[in-house]
Amino acid sequence: MSPVTLAEGQTESTNADRWGATLKRRVQKARRQETHKSLLLVLPVILFLLLTFLVPIAKMFEVSIYDSTLRDLLPATAQALDSGGKGSNGQVWTGLARDLVSARENGKLGMVASRLNAERSGLRSVVERTARRAAATEQTPDQQWFASVDPAWSDPGLLPMLARATRPFTFDNYLAALDFRRDEHGSVVSQPQDSRVYRSLYLKTFWVAIVVTMLCAVLGYPIAYLMATSSKSTANKLMVLVLVPFWTSMLVRVTAWMVLLQSQGVINDLLVLAGVVNDHNRVMLIYNLTGTLISMTHILLPFFILPLYSVMVAVPPSYMRAAQSLGAGRFSSFWKVYFPITLPGVGAGGLLVLILALGFYITPALVGGQSGQMISNMIAFNIQASLNWGLAAALSIVLLVVVLSLYFVYNRLVGAENLKMG
Repeated sequence: MSPVTLAEGQTESTNADRWGATLKRRVQKARRQETHKSLLLVLPVILFLLLTFLVPIAKMFEVSIYDSTLRDLLPATAQALDSGGKGSNGQVWTGLARDLVSARENGKLGMVASRLNAERSGLRSVVERTARRAAATEQTPDQQWFASVDPAWSDPGLLPMLARATRPFTFDNYLAALDFRRDEHGSVVSQPQDSRVYRSLYLKTFWVAIVVTMLCAVLGYPIAYLMATSSKSTANKLMVLVLVPFWTSMLVRVTAWMVLLQSQGVINDLLVLAGVVNDHNRVMLIYNLTGTLISMTHILLPFFILPLYSVMVAVPPSYMRAAQSLGAGRFSSFWKVYFPITLPGVGAGGLLVLILALGFYITPALVGGQSGQMISNMIAFNIQASLNWGLAAALSIVLLVVVLSLYFVYNRLVGAENLKMG
């Protein structure tokens, strides 16, 4: 090969490399532009999720671990406790008396009393009485003076409690959410047996959610199967019946169940008419766990049927006919061919119902009574009645962590990619 031919080949190779590099840059630029356009399209959704989901969760977590209410309202007490002051030298007690009088004059005493009452039940009236006496006395209050106002101030565990309550950052709300507490030495111990509330409520909440999910599966699978295998007109009519609850307010549906389930309601009247029960021994179906299960199952049943139906309707009927033509019976072909194909829909509907049931509030509050309450009702109580927002936030975060853990376990065992909504 001559040198001229070799040089021409090298030039052509160089030009081809340059052209290839230029083409590659253009393709990458075009992909980046498409990516930016896609991001701009989904940006409103991202902002919506950020403002309505992530930011509230972050704020709720902050409330559960950060509370500067007492530190701001009892500054002298907090400073004395931070410096290691003890009741014997009077610094804490003098500062506490001054802070209580100042909070009373500024109209903030109710906040102090509520916050301390959340830490230890019964301190609300003690704080208010002590503030009135401290404003009227001319002597310098000390521990003996506080004890003379109310014996509760002589409790040796009170000062450690005040020290913890005046710290802005604390994880005590999470201890309380799991029925633990700190003793006078600061060690983590279980609550007394008669004060353990939340662990049993968590277990009851998960038990109710699992039972409701199973009931929805037992009732919803035949309905979805009938809808998927019926004619189009019949399927449309059944779909209307399934969607009717979505067109009615949840409060109206719960109220209707209250009418149906009460002792003088329609269901008990039918049982008496059929001779199943005596008129004087009517079945109690409301204000207990039975009423909660019945009404929650009715409300959540469409959430199981719709994802399952969307999967079933995509299964070709020829699969069942092929199995039967190969010698399988009707039940065998259903169980070995049809049912496994619909499992992703069962998983999607079951997971959706389970997560929704864990956070149910209105139904247990109205028809649950004392035995049908769930953890959501206790969260609402701490927000509305006891005003212990830190504990309510901690209860919510614990429930959220458990729900996410269930999802990750499901994803590990089954795979989230196997969930199908259609």
